[in-house]
Amino acid sequence: MNDEPLHAAGYPSVELILSVDDADWNTILPDAARLAAEAAGAALSGAGMKPGLATEVGVTLADDEALRALNGQWRGKDKPTNILSFPIVQLTPGKAPGAMAGDLVLARQTLQREALRDGKPLADHFRHLVVHGMLHLLGYDHEEAEEAEQMERLEVLVLSTLAIADPYADSGGVAGVDPVD
Repeated sequence: MNDEPLHAAGYPSVELILSVDDADWNTILPDAARLAAEAAGAALSGAGMKPGLATEVGVTLADDEALRALNGQWRGKDKPTNILSFPIVQLTPGKAPGAMAGDLVLARQTLQREALRDGKPLADHFRHLVVHGMLHLLGYDHEEAEEAEQMERLEVLVLSTLAIADPYADSGGVAGVDPVD
């Protein structure tokens, strides 16, 4: 599963470059490539991107140590997080990315802890994080309350197309205060 190209579901010109930096991903989620492709395609569709869109997205499956280092370097937070998104260009929602949309980096241990804590299937939580990260690459954010509500509504809609329950229903929270990110 290392460094294999795949395409976002429904988007034959959106290439996902999957890298597995933590081999334990192969054990806990052997179908991560397929799940990432499904989630990325759903996010693109939900964000209104046309099927002819051509772009690349790097998806790195890492561990808590790697995410802690990246989170410290880029966000000034000395702790691991579940996913980090690195857009090549800061887009506004609805605008299509260029040849390279950006990178997503996920932490295996944090993903596992959160799924266990929340009683969610690991595959569902993984797809949720990929959708969340893809929306960040497409210009959505949750820094301000209004943008957080917009992103959360879209995220919940996209997840429903994947038969994933609303991850915010029990928290009563807004995307900006959810542990995602």
